[in-house]
Order: sequence, then C-alpha cells, then structure tokens
Amino acid sequence: MLFWIFVFLLTKQSGLTQGHPDLLSRAATEASCDCTINSCRTLFDIVWGCLATIFACTWVALHQNVPDPDLGHFALLMRKLRMMLVTIIAPEVIVGFAARQFVSARWISKEFNVSKTHGFFCNMGGFVSEEGYPVSKMKQLPAYISTIRKIKKADIEDKSKGDTLSKGVAIAQGLWFVTQCLARVSQRLPLTELEVATLAFAVLSVVIRLLWFHKPLDVQQPIVVARSEVEIDPLQEEDITPMNNSSDTLLDKLASAIDGKYKEYSPLASTSVPSLYSIEIGTEDIHWFVNFAGVCGVGSIFGGIHCAAWNAPFPSMAEMWIWRISSAFIAAYPVLITLLAVAADEWAPNNDITDAVFGSFMVFGIVVYPIFRLFLIILSFTTLRSLPPSAFVDVNWSNYIPHL
Repeated sequence: MLFWIFVFLLTKQSGLTQGHPDLLSRAATEASCDCTINSCRTLFDIVWGCLATIFACTWVALHQNVPDPDLGHFALLMRKLRMMLVTIIAPEVIVGFAARQFVSARWISKEFNVSKTHGFFCNMGGFVSEEGYPVSKMKQLPAYISTIRKIKKADIEDKSKGDTLSKGVAIAQGLWFVTQCLARVSQRLPLTELEVATLAFAVLSVVIRLLWFHKPLDVQQPIVVARSEVEIDPLQEEDITPMNNSSDTLLDKLASAIDGKYKEYSPLASTSVPSLYSIEIGTEDIHWFVNFAGVCGVGSIFGGIHCAAWNAPFPSMAEMWIWRISSAFIAAYPVLITLLAVAADEWAPNNDITDAVFGSFMVFGIVVYPIFRLFLIILSFTTLRSLPPSAFVDVNWSNYIPHL
C-alpha cells in the first residue's frame, strides 16, 4: 500500500508540471539551479550516481550458485555477465530465484536442525559427494546430513567474499538512493527517467539482498561431504543417464529458469547445479505461491515504479507514449499471466486448447517483454538531453536535519 501511495504522489507531482506550462515555468524559476541560493548537481552527478547504484544492484548484489570447479576465470566472468544481463532485463526472475532459495534454506534449517547458511549452501550446490556430485536433492540430504552438521557455519562463511558488515552497507546504499528519491518528491523536485528506472532497481535490490543475507557470496569451490555409514545415497540406486538438454526448446529453458523446476536435472550427471537452481521443498501450492510472490508480484511493482513517470515531461510525444506503453505492459503482464494460469487450472485443466493459448501468451510475453525493457533503458538516457532547470537542484537536507 505504501508503494502505491508513493507512485500516486510521484505521478501527481510530475503531472502538475506537465499539465500546466505556467506551473512548469514558475517551478523552473523558483527552483532553478542558482548555486548562490541552492545546492546544485550536474548531469554527470545524476548519471554517475544512477550508474553506480545500478551496478551495485546488478553485479555486486548477485549471489550465484557454486560453479563447475573446472571453469576458468574467463568462463566465470562470462557466467556472471550473463546473470547481470538477466538482472537488468528481467530482475523479477532473480527475485523469484532468491525467494525460492530463501524458503528452501529456511525449511532445510528447521527440518534438519542446521543454520540457514547451511541451507543456502545446500541450495547453491555447495556440498558435493566424495564422487564430486552435488548433494542437491531433498532425498539425498538424510544420507549426508550427519556430515553436514559437523561443518561449522564459520567454515562456510569463510568461503564467502562478503561478510555481514559489507552486506549491511550494500543494503544501506540501496535504501539511501530510495531516501533521496523520496526527499525529491517531498520537496517537489522532479526525478529524471533515469532516476525512476534506477529507483526500481534499488527497491528490488534491497529485497534480493535481504533474501540472500545468509547466503555465501561468490563461492568458487564446494565442500566435500561423506555419506553416513548407515545411509546410502538413494540416487545411486537409480538408473541415471547423462542429461541431454540439447533437445530442450528455448521456451523450455526459459520456463525452467523462471519457474525454478529443472525436471531433467540430475546431480549424478553433473558437477554443479544450474544457475537458477534451488531445492524443491513442500507441496506444489507452496512452490506456486513463492513464484507468484517473487516473480509476478515483484515484477508488477518493478513496472509500477516506472509508471510513476507517467506524466513526467518528455522531450517528445513519441518518447512519452513509448515509456507509458512499455511501463504499463511490464506492470500488467505478470499479473495477467498469473490470472490466466489460475483460470486455466481452475476451469480447463489439462485442456489442449487452453494449454495452446497459455503457451502462445507466454511466448508473446517472452518476446515482447525484453523489447519493452530495452525501450525503458534507452529512454532513461535519451531523455537526459532535455531536463527542466529544477532537475539540477539538489535536495535541501536541512529541511529534515536541522543545522546540517
């Protein structure tokens, strides 16, 4: 509710300046960047502050799963760059990934009496058997849990490239950017489209960092654990054949990444877990709810923040309508696809026609969604060429902090 109130206030504030040229002219006169009166900022300050925040929200905030031990430095770099690209194009997918791992780690912690850090380490493929295969299935854990309990939480955290202080500072950085935006709205100073887009990343970054607060950062090598003497790995008794994902379509791979279900994945056919993998726990309803809250709910909020610039002054009408259509689609599509899935499951389950319609709508969204995201990214920078004078006026913090 607080989020939508903020969006309404920001839209209303920007709408006042666009809908009334006299008010815009007066605002530019009253809040012009006169450094003898006001604290000013330059275009470089705006761009640099936003880019630094986006980098912190996409590169620094990523807590990847443990990679294949044989990957070289260049392959590891490309792996993280791909994840960064996914975060920029579809950050709600990463939020859903983080939410699934959080729920799974919390459940493992309670079920097997270990710390949340142990739970996250299981989810990220951090524990491997003596044969080098990840212990990454729920039915594997009983065979290895006695050894896992002997591993200290401090030993796992020692592999992390980030500690509690650094993660706390990173969260504070995102909250600080949000605070700056709220202060500008409070003082009726306009936000640039780049700042609105960065605000969306900052809000989602805070959520991601909180979900992954107990997850080790950038672990490169797993920890080998032995089976209990009285237990055997249940997967050893199955007829496991190497995975063959070459037959999977692009839609299948995208669905696996979004939904988090890697049906073809087998620990005994790999030396690492998939990039967006988490251990499945609980019922299908729990899995569906986590995906709804993480992917669809957050995706709608991400688009909704962009909608806050609905009535902001744009250099041209074409740019204004491209921004409006793109942000509205990104805000509405996650909700529509969820409602369609619920309706199909409720009224026409296992129906070929329903499945075809739902699949077509999914394909349409997967194709169009990144295009609209790219439009918003491009417009965030092109609109900087024509900013009102009041955009260069900095926040007067003495209004909130006396004697500053």
